[in-house]
Amino acid sequence: MHLAQLNVAHLREPLDSPALAGFLAALEPIYQVSDSAPGFVWRMQEGDLPTDMIQHDYGSLLLVNLSVWESRETLWNFAYRSAHLEVMRRRREWFHRMAEPYMVLWWVPEGHLPAVDEAMARLSVLRAEGAGPEAFTFREFYESSEAACRPAAAEVRK
Repeated sequence: MHLAQLNVAHLREPLDSPALAGFLAALEPIYQVSDSAPGFVWRMQEGDLPTDMIQHDYGSLLLVNLSVWESRETLWNFAYRSAHLEVMRRRREWFHRMAEPYMVLWWVPEGHLPAVDEAMARLSVLRAEGAGPEAFTFREFYESSEAACRPAAAEVRK
C-alpha cells in the first residue's frame, strides 16, 4: 500500500495577483524537492509548468495538491524536514486560515493514482466523521493494515 495525501488551500487573491508572486516562485524549487525526495511516488500535475494548477470544479480560488508516497515517514520527511517547511511557514501570506480540515491521508494500492473527486470525497469523510481508517491525518494516523480490513467510505455508502 502507498499513502495518498490531499491538501487544499483557499487563495487570498487570484493567482495572477502580485501578492502571490512569492508563492508562485516557490513552486518549481519545491516540486524539485518533492519529486526527488525518498519515498515520493507521484503527484498530480495539470501541465508542464510548475504554475499550472490542478483544474477542478471546486472554485478558482481553491488550490489542490494531490500526491502519493511510499509511507507516512517519507511524506513527513518531505513536509516537515525539507525546504518545504519554510514555504509552508509562509502559507498565511497567500492562503486563508481554514477552520475545517484541509489535509487528508488515506491508503491506496500500489499503482493506484487517485483522482481529485476521490481525494475530495476522502476529505469530506474526514470533515464529517473525523479520522478513521478511510480518511485520517498525521496526528490521527491509521496504519495500512487497519485501513485494509475496512471497506472504503464509498463502498460503505452504496
